[in-house]
Amino acid sequence: MDETFLTMLERNADHADAFEERFDGLVHEQHPEAVTVSCSDSRVLQDGIWGNDEPGWLFTCGNIGNRVVQRTDAGPRVSGDVLYPLAHTGTDVAVVVGHTGCGAVTATYDHLTDGLSEPPGIEHCIDLLAPGLASGVERLPDELTREAAVNHLVEYNVDRQVEFLLESEDVPDSVEVLGVVYDFQNAYDGKRGEVHVINVDGETDPTTLRETYPEIASRVERRWTY
Repeated sequence: MDETFLTMLERNADHADAFEERFDGLVHEQHPEAVTVSCSDSRVLQDGIWGNDEPGWLFTCGNIGNRVVQRTDAGPRVSGDVLYPLAHTGTDVAVVVGHTGCGAVTATYDHLTDGLSEPPGIEHCIDLLAPGLASGVERLPDELTREAAVNHLVEYNVDRQVEFLLESEDVPDSVEVLGVVYDFQNAYDGKRGEVHVINVDGETDPTTLRETYPEIASRVERRWTY
């Protein structure tokens, strides 16, 4: 048996000891306060970045590229795992969480600029991101380093996912949609591991966001205004 899995089981035993009583009241229903859509990168701890160890508080979704879009017979629609809490559990906050150095954004950038060959499953994910990022690649400032270009597009991708949620008829109008970037590269001013707010209900101008939401003014920061 692989040692990694044995370690996982040991940690789960500790988890069960600590959490055995924390599921009271949650056995048959859930009413999370927010749904988060994060990248499934191992460096992005979906609950940990919010300091969450409370079952039932957050509905966490993860995929490469923090996508909210899926293909259906009726065309592109909000992914069911994101939509479920908004439609069925009374959740009225959706947070799209991008991150610096995103591999999915990098792969999509390479696909749009130089072409890229990946296994079909990964190509499918890139194909879902590419339509939104194509215009961003065209608008990138000249003479950016590769790393800077990717991190500019990380913000652009978050904006496109927020936009898709806001424009969807399936998402209730009462839902507040926010876009943030989790930084572990020191690409923003602040500590590694901080979340920076870049989008609130489609508003992306940092000055406007700080004036409108003074309680989060210190957490608003963008690398790219376009």
